[in-house]
Amino acid sequence: MTGVGLGVSYKSLVLGVAIVLSACGARIVPPSAPAARAPTARVPAPVRQPVAATPLPPVTNLGVVTGGANAASAGLAAGPSVESLAIDPARAAAALAAFRTSCRELMRRSDASGLTRGTDWQPACAAAQSASDRDAARFFASNFETVQVGDGKAFATGYYIPEIEGSLSRRSGYDVPIYGRPSDLIDVDLGKFSDALKGKSIRGRVDGRTLVPYYDRTQIESGAMTAAPIIGWAADPVALFFLQVQGSGILRQPDGSTVRIGYDSQNGREYTGIGALMRTQGLLQPGHASMQDIVAYLRANPDQGREIMRANKSYVFFRLLDGPPLGAMGLPVIGGVSAATDPRFIPLGAPVFLSMDRTDATGLWIAQDTGGAIKGANRVDTFWGAGADAEAIAGGMSAHGTAFVLVPIGTLARLQGGASGATPQP
Repeated sequence: MTGVGLGVSYKSLVLGVAIVLSACGARIVPPSAPAARAPTARVPAPVRQPVAATPLPPVTNLGVVTGGANAASAGLAAGPSVESLAIDPARAAAALAAFRTSCRELMRRSDASGLTRGTDWQPACAAAQSASDRDAARFFASNFETVQVGDGKAFATGYYIPEIEGSLSRRSGYDVPIYGRPSDLIDVDLGKFSDALKGKSIRGRVDGRTLVPYYDRTQIESGAMTAAPIIGWAADPVALFFLQVQGSGILRQPDGSTVRIGYDSQNGREYTGIGALMRTQGLLQPGHASMQDIVAYLRANPDQGREIMRANKSYVFFRLLDGPPLGAMGLPVIGGVSAATDPRFIPLGAPVFLSMDRTDATGLWIAQDTGGAIKGANRVDTFWGAGADAEAIAGGMSAHGTAFVLVPIGTLARLQGGASGATPQP
């Protein structure tokens, strides 16, 4: 968010957070003040080395549709029974708690994946209210079946809540602006203009009598944008860039106090992952393409690093937060449980089981977030919370395996007219 944020989702990054900030009409530049201490570039926590695992193979699915617009059109197959997945009891209990909080939205939201209707979730949501943590694994086995979307081949990354050196007021050494949502940024729901464009939207600004794309990263950093408030100041442009990738974070001020900021909006430009770009240019060696490796290169080569970051035209706007981190459903996200996914392929609020080639990514997750970079079937951005451990895991998360979406029992039979159309996993 991917993602909190949108992963990333944005996840995502993710990694996506759906909160609105009322923007001022002009840029606000707070007066300068002496810093209580000199800012230092924070070194990311070392990548946590994974414990290898052998993922379950995808089930045979003869109906795969490459490029399907959503899950229902990508080709579905019956997956293994939930009971056979041997879900860890502690993880099941955490997933049950997250599922409960998602139920209200699950039952009233329109499911863009085409898999479910709001009423489909009512029996499971009713059962979740009385299910105990001790029986959480049994709850999922009794109320859900698994569905494989398309070929089932999953790719998982990670996102977390970063902490960067920052200040609410401008000080010596804190001179990278953190922008709130611009007042001239316009959201357009294209579905209101044409049924053929239903579910699609764009962002832009009005130039004379024409709607044009909003300023990109280079233009914003060069001072073209004048209608956005500055809600704070960062000490390090690289740290702020990755905070945008994560979608939310913590500013540690010169006096040691902290302030949380979160995603408010985005400029509407396409997200470009700079890691892939740097690998293509030969700037990162095989096996050395984690977030930590990227940060080290950008800081060691500031001029080239600035141009690399500007290749990602997407730009995120923030707002000050006073509550827990929220995902795209407007609900608190939980480290090790919540994940950012593409709602066209996994219903927001639904459980998804990942069987991956590393143990920390394997298990039951609840899709509670979205991310600008999290697109397509079986693409998942796992959320790890805040702190050094979360950074160490998320920064190096790159897992491959198989994904199974958990849907209410009877869903596949309804969608396929009573035939599963696939060979279930033994």
